[in-house]
Amino acid sequence: MSFLTGTYECKVDAKGRLMVPAPLKKQLAAVLAEGFVLRRSVFQKCLELYPMAEWQVLMQKMNKLNRFKKKNNDFIRRFTAGVKMVEVDVNGRLLIPKDLTVFASISKNIVVASAINIIEIWDKDLYEQAIDDAAIDFADLAEEVMGQDDDDHGLS
Repeated sequence: MSFLTGTYECKVDAKGRLMVPAPLKKQLAAVLAEGFVLRRSVFQKCLELYPMAEWQVLMQKMNKLNRFKKKNNDFIRRFTAGVKMVEVDVNGRLLIPKDLTVFASISKNIVVASAINIIEIWDKDLYEQAIDDAAIDFADLAEEVMGQDDDDHGLS
């Protein structure tokens, strides 16, 4: 799968269904039939939508954790808490389960944002707040994360 691109403002209907934006649906065409995994984000109050193949790669990494260490079991349990398998229906809609809607404070207006190989689903106000908060120190963050001197970690 290629890397996903785009940020889209959408609406969720009264039943919690999201119409997948056409440009995103086109990017996901090759993996739509496989389904997706929807989960709570670790660091933000948003949801993460994993194409099934991406979820399988992540689960293979997690399966290598030593389960005789309590912290590993605790991590696995918390990371997979509330995980749901979801599908895009024939009308191009994705149902967001109620418990995940509550977790992410999703009401009607949302933002669907690509995050390299997954998709984040945000309440619109929370997304704008997160972007505004991040803008304050983004230059420092960019330098720290991407500004390393070696070619293995930096972009330039």
